[in-house]
Order: sequence, then structure tokens, then C-alpha cells
Amino acid sequence: MKIVVIGASGTIGRAVVKELDPRHEIVKVGHRSGDVTVDITSADSIQRMFQSIGNVDAVVSAAGSAHFGPLETLTEKEFGIGISHKLMGQINLVLIGRDFVNDGGSFTVTSGVLRHDPIYCGAAVTTVNAGLEGFVLGASIEMPRGIRINAVSPEVVEESMEKIGSFFRGHIPVPVSKVAMAYSKSVEGRLTGQVFAAH
Repeated sequence: MKIVVIGASGTIGRAVVKELDPRHEIVKVGHRSGDVTVDITSADSIQRMFQSIGNVDAVVSAAGSAHFGPLETLTEKEFGIGISHKLMGQINLVLIGRDFVNDGGSFTVTSGVLRHDPIYCGAAVTTVNAGLEGFVLGASIEMPRGIRINAVSPEVVEESMEKIGSFFRGHIPVPVSKVAMAYSKSVEGRLTGQVFAAH
């Protein structure tokens, strides 16, 4: 299969590429580096990315940022970071990308453990993750031409604990290689409308 991995230079993205590359043709996409670059907050940039790559069999998104901060300081601006980037950025990858995905292909987007296991300073992230999983469920029954759509919901990964571990006290981190297996299940399996927990 020809698979686009967006966020390919990130911690999870690199692991996904490593897992899928031996069996498939991988197009690595990043914000600043890769075979192709994209700004997922821009529909025009997403359109140009797909036009550059052409038709594909699967799209994997391991991209999307959101704001961590205490609820008492959050405003529409802070919520908007995750809404425009992690939520609508990934939704637009699907809305625009469906015209470039072959019959029977798939989309895999990334939500996260905070959807059902919230942490202090994580309300904006929890909101975005819940919205994204809702989109996957709703979209799955309307995707054209047998195209599938799933989300992967990773626990915090061991390789990120040094950077963000202080937010995740009590969480048991998982190796990023284990998280990558959930993306393999989504891409190489046959299920749709699912959230694959990588915990």
C-alpha cells in the first residue's frame, strides 16, 4: 500500500513509519521536514499536499497540538489552539483527503488517553480528543467507496515522559513501539469507526 504518514518526524510518527515501512510505500509528511510538508491548520496547504502526493491507500495522522493549562486561565484563544490544529486539522485531512484515497482505503487519526482519563491542566485537550473521536464515529457510517476511518488513542509514551511526564503523574507510560501497533491494526485491518486504545 501507499501510505501517507503525517507527523512522521514526531515521536509517534517515527514509530509508525518504522512499523509500516517494511511492508508498504511510505510518504513521510511533516510541518517542516519530510518528503512533503504541510500546515494542517490550512485547508489550502492540505489540498496542495494531496495534489503533490496523488492517490494513496491510507492516510495516518500522528499530528496535532493542543494547549495544556489550568481551567481558570483558559479562554477561547487557548481552546482554539487545539480546535484549529488537532481537531479541525485532522478532520480536514479526512474531508479533503477522501478524494485522494483509493477505494477501500483508510484514514487513521490520533486522539489520546485524556478523552476518558483527564488530568489537571488538560481540559482543552480532553475536549479536542472527545470531539475527534465523535467525528470518527459519525463519519464512519458515511464514508464513500468502502473507505474506513479509525482513531488511535495513545497513553503517554515512555519516550515523552522527560518532556511532559509532570502532567501525567500516576499514568503508566507505554513504549512508543506498542503504540505503533495500534496504527498497524487500523491501517492493515478491516475495522472502521473504532478507537484503538494504545494503553
